[in-house]
Amino acid sequence: MSTLVPLDRPHDHDLDGLRAQVSELEAAHAERSAAVSRARADLAAFKMRYRHEVGSLHDELDRLELDLAEAELGELSKRVAPDANAEAKPATARPEPLARFTSDAVRKLFRDVAKAIHPDLARDADARDRRHTLMIEANRAYALGDEEQLRGILLSWERSPEAIQGTDAEANRLRLERRIAQIEEQMELLAGVQGELKESPMWQLKQMVDDEAAKGKDLVKDMVRRLKRDILVATNRLDALRPLG
Repeated sequence: MSTLVPLDRPHDHDLDGLRAQVSELEAAHAERSAAVSRARADLAAFKMRYRHEVGSLHDELDRLELDLAEAELGELSKRVAPDANAEAKPATARPEPLARFTSDAVRKLFRDVAKAIHPDLARDADARDRRHTLMIEANRAYALGDEEQLRGILLSWERSPEAIQGTDAEANRLRLERRIAQIEEQMELLAGVQGELKESPMWQLKQMVDDEAAKGKDLVKDMVRRLKRDILVATNRLDALRPLG
């Protein structure tokens, strides 16, 4: 007597293949995440160096050029300052987002979200952290009456691996497939962040500095020398315009 296996039942080797795919994707995700973190750290370090060595000289040169403009107009007694009328006008601050009217639909939606993602339902510490983060987002959306954001949180949760209940083979298969899709989406987001970093003007300047450094040149020091030369020229011009004491 033979035992028939349902055709739609996942085989163990199918689950093993999905698990292997998840492991590979998680390793690739960790590598890309680390690359983005390194890029951010490198850019932050470059910004700090640039502002310390070059930015202060730019500020000094700007001040000298303003003083020169005043001297050429015969207004040596004035100091560079904002216009008096401008000072009298209060700065227009961007208003904080106001809470919208919280409708019954928003209240019900928030309850549905809280019921689905509450941290107390987590199986482990990692899941609890993810749920806690989502609850913070949900609380903020509820405070603003943002029904669209709440729906987005709920939809994202319903598509997540953790939303699958059960421990049978089919549930495991669905969780693994959703985890694969989740990691792929996260990797796309990281690729977008990495692309934005490398398209920024400061990154491109950093790249120029790195390229010159590979040739044995220090582009930042060259900038510093040019700025100091321009500052000296501006200072001499300003001294020439001042009346003799």
